Amino acid sequence: MKLKINSQGLKGRLKVPGDKSISHRSIMFGSIAKGKTIIHDILRGEDVLSTIEAFRALGVEIEDDGQVITVHGQGISKLKEPEKALDMGNSGTSTRLLSGILAGLPFETTLFGDDSLSKRPMDRVATPLQMMGAEIVGQTDKVKLPMTIKGSAHLKAIDYVLPVASAQVKSAVIFAALQAEGLTKVVEKEKTRSHTEEMLVQFGGEITVSDKTILVPGGQKLIGQEVTVPGDISSAAFWLVAALVVENSELILENVGINETRTGILEVIQAMGGQLEIEQDEVAKAATLKVKASQLKGTEISGDLIPRLIDELPIIALLATQVEGKTIIRDAAELKVKETDRIAVVADALNSMGANIEPTDDGMIIQGGTKLHAPENAINTLGDHRIGMMVAIAALLVENGEIDLERAEAIQTSYPSFFDDLGKLSGNL
Repeated sequence: MKLKINSQGLKGRLKVPGDKSISHRSIMFGSIAKGKTIIHDILRGEDVLSTIEAFRALGVEIEDDGQVITVHGQGISKLKEPEKALDMGNSGTSTRLLSGILAGLPFETTLFGDDSLSKRPMDRVATPLQMMGAEIVGQTDKVKLPMTIKGSAHLKAIDYVLPVASAQVKSAVIFAALQAEGLTKVVEKEKTRSHTEEMLVQFGGEITVSDKTILVPGGQKLIGQEVTVPGDISSAAFWLVAALVVENSELILENVGINETRTGILEVIQAMGGQLEIEQDEVAKAATLKVKASQLKGTEISGDLIPRLIDELPIIALLATQVEGKTIIRDAAELKVKETDRIAVVADALNSMGANIEPTDDGMIIQGGTKLHAPENAINTLGDHRIGMMVAIAALLVENGEIDLERAEAIQTSYPSFFDDLGKLSGNL
């Protein structure tokens, strides 16, 4: 795809697609609950579609009329052994969370994915699930896909301290704990997104959360619910950054989810001096965000802030190239095991456009105030949707020339209408 975007400023209102994390979980909880679950505003990206197809293969009836999705759950014990291996596509969330559910089911299931997903470590999920009684075999000692899970109808509760700050690993253990005998205790390294805990309560489940300690009793039965998915702050992040760095821009983003474990990017924008207004709807845990082009300054991003913006760091890196002064990102080694090594790929992509980014073992050092230009060679997303969207936003800052973006279709993973929205807001794509 050739990108050439001449924008005199981004203007308008936009309702961003549904939150990917909540979309996944709404399908999963609806599938293991008993009764009907109705889901509004779900994200119909490729990752979520992988989750839907996996549960259909497990015997769950899931209807989509184009407006709402209806899941006819019969309870977790009614899930059936699939006739063939389950294709997880590019979705780490589908794979890891589903592993927790499969761990307590008395049959064998094989999960596989695309080239990118097959490189991602699954041992972080396999280890606690094996401790609980499931048998899990992957392709290497790091337990990579294809991965076979032989579940146990008699999972045992465990006390487990998460070695990494990962909402996916935490959620996998919680899903397994719902089926275990006894009380499972999970202790987080840092607090991560809390969608699983909140949705478990919504579906009638029992869970106790005290700071970084989570207690989940086993043998639970869940009841189907009606779920409205708020907009994804990870998708909104691209427009927030675009409006901040492109002159004469002013955007209004509607219905953006603002779960407190996901709002790190808003704090970074405020720390940098960005013009950002947040109008909250406390009941819906969503907000309208108003953002304008701003003069910004560098900042440091580290510590317990990292899990609250881990998926937004690629676009934050682009933002940091346009501010005054230096921005330091540290404690973010988890970026290396995302869809790509996002530390290396982000630095390479933006440096090829004239940025000054030094990759480190756990982050980046970014010099601000750099003028971006079209790169000499094509930039390949390597199948990473967030790299593709970051490069497309960077194209707004390139005055002459065009960017050749390879494998742009990766953006379908999380934001199918991205280029339509970009054209609408920029007025020229």
